[in-house]
Amino acid sequence: MSARIVSGGEGVEEAVAILRRGEVVALPTETVYGLAGDAFNHLAVARIFEAKGRPLTDPLIVHLPESGWLDRVALFESASQRAQVDQIAAAFWPGPLTLILKKHPDLPDLVTAGMQDVAVRVTAHPLFREVLRQLNFPLAAPSANRFGKISPTSAEDVQNELGSMIPLILEGGPCEHGMESTIVVVKGGNLEILRPGPITREQLTEYGHVAPPSEAVKTPGSLPSHYAPKKELQIIESDIMDWISASGRKNAALLAFRSPTPVVIEQCTALEVLSCSGDLREAAVHFYGALRRLDQSQSDIIFAEALPEVGIGVAIMDRMRRASHGSRHASFSSHE
Repeated sequence: MSARIVSGGEGVEEAVAILRRGEVVALPTETVYGLAGDAFNHLAVARIFEAKGRPLTDPLIVHLPESGWLDRVALFESASQRAQVDQIAAAFWPGPLTLILKKHPDLPDLVTAGMQDVAVRVTAHPLFREVLRQLNFPLAAPSANRFGKISPTSAEDVQNELGSMIPLILEGGPCEHGMESTIVVVKGGNLEILRPGPITREQLTEYGHVAPPSEAVKTPGSLPSHYAPKKELQIIESDIMDWISASGRKNAALLAFRSPTPVVIEQCTALEVLSCSGDLREAAVHFYGALRRLDQSQSDIIFAEALPEVGIGVAIMDRMRRASHGSRHASFSSHE
């Protein structure tokens, strides 16, 4: 089997037909491409895990067409929690925000990896929303890549990752945000950010006190090593010029935040710049694609420049650290 990339209304119709048969397809979202299957079909959910090579202990996000479907997959602990969730949903849905709520008993345990909580969101991508509109069931959809590897932000990325495992990829163009959704627990009036993303801490403070996570809640993309390239990845936390003189590594690729100097460029066998203007949102959009291209280059190692940890920069650095986890000397500083 080799996945076909199909666009437009024809692609939506084919995706809907395949999903109704209990199979899986890749769909675009505004964050990354997702591998979707009927959330209430045990076999479809199992096919998601199989295609990705994902451990059954790692839960999936459930996608809804609108917040009115929440009662089909989640329960609320109190009227005040429901009111707070409704307020947050009105502010950020459709959009790149995932909420952790109590799981509805009808939802298969496989979706939540046996946990009593479920991750839910409403995507803003029009094609994913159209597929959901034509179906009468929510979709479980983690990122459409091999487990732990670089997330896909284009149909071609999905083809390279899972082309032999799935029948169809719905072409939706490049992803708007290029970074997975923010994951938040709504609990006791507090908001606990379990995974940073496009919706920032600053944006959430209007809707509740943003507190540190009070307990370990297993969420998608929460492993220390995740989003990883095949090549060794080291983070530069010092001046790049210091790295040039002290690293001693040859045949190295550089993932730069802004455009580096000509002297720095001369030292690199491959280079990707996330944002010439230093815009963190632009950097987030380009992050996975740039990392994937460097991973496919002829370089032996990837050095990545640390970004400012403000706004969505927190999410980018979260992904960068997970991508570098397990690499030798996972971060480099001239002060070490």
